Amino acid sequence: MLIHEATFTVDLGEHGYFIGFDDDYDFPTEMPFGWRCGPATPATAVVLPTTDTGPLQMTIQIHDSPPDTEPGDAWEPAEEMSLLADTPTLYLATIGQGDFWDAWPEEHPPLDAPATADSGGWVRMRLHCHADDPEPGTGDHGERHLIQLWPAPQTPPLHPDISQADRQARADYAADMAKLVEDYTAAYPTAHGHEAS
Repeated sequence: MLIHEATFTVDLGEHGYFIGFDDDYDFPTEMPFGWRCGPATPATAVVLPTTDTGPLQMTIQIHDSPPDTEPGDAWEPAEEMSLLADTPTLYLATIGQGDFWDAWPEEHPPLDAPATADSGGWVRMRLHCHADDPEPGTGDHGERHLIQLWPAPQTPPLHPDISQADRQARADYAADMAKLVEDYTAAYPTAHGHEAS
């Protein structure tokens, strides 16, 4: 049964958004290229929308049991994953170039996690996505997301198969994230013959 629902518009940053039960954000070590969502931490998912820097209409529903799947052909196939409800409040943040911004609208009261006493502290998240213009880019793509959350024991995620290109993009991202900070420093000669970095 539906307990709470909130619908609002989010202005996206360049790299999608985080949603979950933790507000300690950092760029994930892996990015779920080929999927819409993937784990950032056990408590937080990273979501990759079609829209890059533009508006997205979001509806978030809290249920006390598994909801019916969304009918109709307007949605992409749904994806699901489990999140650990470490905190009682649902957090939302957009991801910019090297920074994160709280995206929960001030005019909406916070949504609380569903009661998880029987699920070991876990919540299931189902993500439905639709974009009128499915080509990635900036501006208004008529994109909307429906996120449904309910208490459920941790189970494996449900995602589509990914292509070889997606696998390569994931590997490239992981390699970039694994580079040490020193890899990005440079040495320049000074007027006194010493090097500065």
